[in-house]
Amino acid sequence: MNTGQTFFDFGEKMNIKYPLAKETINEEDIDALCQWLKGYPRLTKGDLTWEVEDAWANFIGTKRAVFNNSGSSANLLMVYAAMMAGRIKNKKIAVPAVGWVTTISPAIQLGLQPIMVGTDPKTYGMDLDQLEKLCEEDRPDAVIFVQVLGVPHYKERLLSLKDKYGFCLLEDSCAALGAAYKDGTRVGSIGDMASFSFYFGHQLSTIEGGMVNTDDEELYEMLLMLRSHGWGKDLNEEAYSKLMNEHNVDDFHKPFTFFVPGFNLRATDLQAFLGLRQIEKAEWVSRRRNENHLHYAKNLKGHFEFQDWGDETPVSISFGALATSTEHRKEIVTRLVENGIETRVFAAGNLGLHPFWVERYGEFHDPMSDRIHSTGFFVPNYPEMTFEEIDFICDVIKGP
Repeated sequence: MNTGQTFFDFGEKMNIKYPLAKETINEEDIDALCQWLKGYPRLTKGDLTWEVEDAWANFIGTKRAVFNNSGSSANLLMVYAAMMAGRIKNKKIAVPAVGWVTTISPAIQLGLQPIMVGTDPKTYGMDLDQLEKLCEEDRPDAVIFVQVLGVPHYKERLLSLKDKYGFCLLEDSCAALGAAYKDGTRVGSIGDMASFSFYFGHQLSTIEGGMVNTDDEELYEMLLMLRSHGWGKDLNEEAYSKLMNEHNVDDFHKPFTFFVPGFNLRATDLQAFLGLRQIEKAEWVSRRRNENHLHYAKNLKGHFEFQDWGDETPVSISFGALATSTEHRKEIVTRLVENGIETRVFAAGNLGLHPFWVERYGEFHDPMSDRIHSTGFFVPNYPEMTFEEIDFICDVIKGP
């Protein structure tokens, strides 16, 4: 079974021996899926969707979870739900310079005013000193931050700022499944809502898929409606009846009445079936990725700069590091490619230098964001990796 997939095109000369990621759906999962399919089950959203949502909420430690078709859709749902629930009244939302485009693009698509914040030199997450200054000057009603590369970002400070300024806190945990704070709190449980991705190459995979977690019942109901066209079919009977009464909807029109302008961002029960099996492996996957992450750090400490997680528990999709210069990174990338080790830029670098941002708001520069953009790189981390393989990769990175 071919479990590798190329993230970056280095040309025909590269023979990838160590891919950045391997598929977490294994032969046993495929065999079980085939057996399930022989029973001609419902394939679109059905009972298994509710089951995987309950299982994921339990794993993360939240009351609710909403399964959807991707981590990017999870971010879109999360921002839209906050907006529709009246949590972003002034339309201002703080966004990170380092993360992924779909951390930011929902704000643009929904007509909000994104205000970019620079990068913390330790975790590579949002610079909270800059955020506090922004809160004093611009008073954003929402903040979306990224748990960068599975390294937990300052929980106590974030919650303190949320209490002080009253913003809606949105947590992009798409690349941080299984990471935890020192008190045992899972990443993805500290904000008003949190997003996760089950894309190939992330900690767990449902082929494509995403989840939004929350403890807020109002936001949960809004997420359910926005995910499925804007109708109320997924709400509990009490909430559904309340909406019908408020809008004078009779029983005949009930199934096809749309209460909010929603999307169709549903996942399928086929993906939910895979998701339930993936969650059974979540503890093992998290432990192995953490062990590999720590082994990289032990090898590269004193040679390269990388994230500092203190006493928290990182669970990374890849290990990221910074070279001393762009030229130094080119030398490292050349050695990695020559040895069949897949690599790529660190996340997407500084998103404030990408055309989608520059054409609307001009270039955004911040010392740490720019360093990550010009010197950062990723190397492989997946559960099956051995310490011997990591030792070899680190030797290649360090060079002669």
